Amino acid sequence: MVDISKVQDDEVGDGTTSVVVLAGELLREAEKLVATKIHPMTIISGYRMAAECARNALEQRVWDNKANSESFRFDLMNIAMTTLSSKILAQDKQHFASLAVDAVMRLKGSTNLESIQIIKKAGGSLKDSFLDEGFILDKKIGVGQPKRIENAKILVANTAMDTDKIKIYGARVRVDSMAKVAEIETAEKDKMRKKVQKIIAHGINCFVNRQLIYNFPEELFADSGILAIEHADFDGIERLALVTGGEIASTFDNPESVKLGHCKLIEEIMIGEDKLIHFSGVEMGEACTIVLRGASFHVLDEAERSLHDALCVLSQTVQDSRVILGGGWPEMLMAKQVDELARRTPGKKSLAIDAFAHALRAIPTIIADNAGLDSADLVAQLRADHEEEDTKTGVDVITGAVGNMEKLGIFESFKVKQAVLLSATEAAEMILRVDEIISCAPRKREDRM
Repeated sequence: MVDISKVQDDEVGDGTTSVVVLAGELLREAEKLVATKIHPMTIISGYRMAAECARNALEQRVWDNKANSESFRFDLMNIAMTTLSSKILAQDKQHFASLAVDAVMRLKGSTNLESIQIIKKAGGSLKDSFLDEGFILDKKIGVGQPKRIENAKILVANTAMDTDKIKIYGARVRVDSMAKVAEIETAEKDKMRKKVQKIIAHGINCFVNRQLIYNFPEELFADSGILAIEHADFDGIERLALVTGGEIASTFDNPESVKLGHCKLIEEIMIGEDKLIHFSGVEMGEACTIVLRGASFHVLDEAERSLHDALCVLSQTVQDSRVILGGGWPEMLMAKQVDELARRTPGKKSLAIDAFAHALRAIPTIIADNAGLDSADLVAQLRADHEEEDTKTGVDVITGAVGNMEKLGIFESFKVKQAVLLSATEAAEMILRVDEIISCAPRKREDRM
């Protein structure tokens, strides 16, 4: 169960709860059938027929507006708002849906979310969150260094820029006078000066390092008019190298083999009370940064998880642009078609197919229960409405009644719903195939007085 939830999160980013609920319901129904002496293989065969029928029923009712950019954006906005409705960002879902759609549309069809950076800054309210075109590094510019650089050539590195002490564990250097100590220090400084000169020889005006940069090399960089940024976190420099088109270097003897990053402007900006470094006009044009504001780090962490789900779903929808309605409508539609298949199927398989329809109806039941509504009444009403052709009714948790999902703008990605259906069925099948579970006896605890 945990694995299918993780796979759902990795594949499409949303529907993690739905897939576990549906798999659980399928197993509950299967348990009843097994108790009536129906063989698990018969149940599995029936479930497979039902899953295929349900998928076909969904495919017949999808729509695709990718050709019309305005309608497609409207669909994406509704999908994002539906995804955020069950999360902490539900109160400001319009604002965050807009941020997520703008960020994903910049990717131009790619599903690589690496170029969308999310920075969390405590302070302000969630509504103060914004999307910035470019890349923001959560670091300050050092003392005496240029605060603004145009047409930047950036060397991204992961190298030791502290004083080159003897880095052999347990090594000792014995000297017989203070003059010798001074000579060692001078040798260390000369070695560092040569290293800095090699770096400057690359013709750069910005140096970003993963490790610390001590005062002496920082002073040398400042004298040469080079902006030196130290201790950039590893995620930060990997993403910076990606969006500026550079590569992370650790040796500097061959400048021609090092790929530099480029951007139009580097400047210092303020977000709240913190200073950050902003890279704009980066080589990877689709790169952007979403800055999240909020009252506390707990709120920000939860907001980041919610926004990540929305970004995943949207990036998948841009690839597979088929859209369906949400709010329990797809489950009722599938359950109706599966019921009809059960009536047409002879033998014990029909019982398994009927059980599959029961499991599908558990989703709208749980939606209603979670909203504190009368699920029995609502699901009965939905079932009656779905006897009509082309109905669009689902659970409207705001008014506490059934409503038209199209008018309410409750849309879902077909890819997410399909993944939920197939993953849950496969997981239930796998568990049904288990004949016996042999577990070790629990370790006996000694009575401690």
